Amino acid sequence: MSSFFLAAGTDLITDRLALRPWSADEIATVVGDGRSAHWAEDFPAEGDRVIAGFIAAQADPSSEHAHRQIVERDSGLVVGSISLLWPPSDGRVEFGYGVVPSRRGRGYAPEAARALVAYALASPDVHTVYADVELANPASVRVLEKAGLERRSSDDVTARFRAVTPEPHRA
Repeated sequence: MSSFFLAAGTDLITDRLALRPWSADEIATVVGDGRSAHWAEDFPAEGDRVIAGFIAAQADPSSEHAHRQIVERDSGLVVGSISLLWPPSDGRVEFGYGVVPSRRGRGYAPEAARALVAYALASPDVHTVYADVELANPASVRVLEKAGLERRSSDDVTARFRAVTPEPHRA
C-alpha cells in the first residue's frame, strides 16, 4: 500500500481515498441526525457524530487542517472521518480516526492515517504527530502500527504512538 498522497485543492488524495474537509451542510446534517446520498449506509458512526458536534462548536472550522471525511474514490461514498486536533501545541498535534463497520478490514484507516500524518508533518508548525489508543481496541493499535507510527509508551490502558519529522527538517 502506498503512503503517497497528493493535495488536490483542499482534498488529500491517496491510492483509494480522498480525505475531504467537512462542509457546513454535512456537519449540520450529521448534527441533525440526517442522511445524505453520498454516505455509506452506516455513516455516520457515533464517533463521526461526536466529531461533527465538535466541529459545529468551533469558532472557525474551516482551517486548512480541518477535520476530514474519508471518501472511497471508487464509489464516492463517505466511509469515515479523520482529524488533526489543530492547532499544534509546541510543535505536536494529535489525530484521531474512524471507519464505519462496513468498510473495516480494507486498510482504509492506515491509508488515511499515513496521508494525514505526512500532511501534518509537512507543516513548519509541526514536528510530531501523535495518537493515543486504548489497548482494549487492538484493531486501532494495529492501524497505527500499519500507518508507520512508533509506539512510544503504554500503561495498562493506553498505548501512545507518534511520528516525527526527520532530524534535518526539525528546527
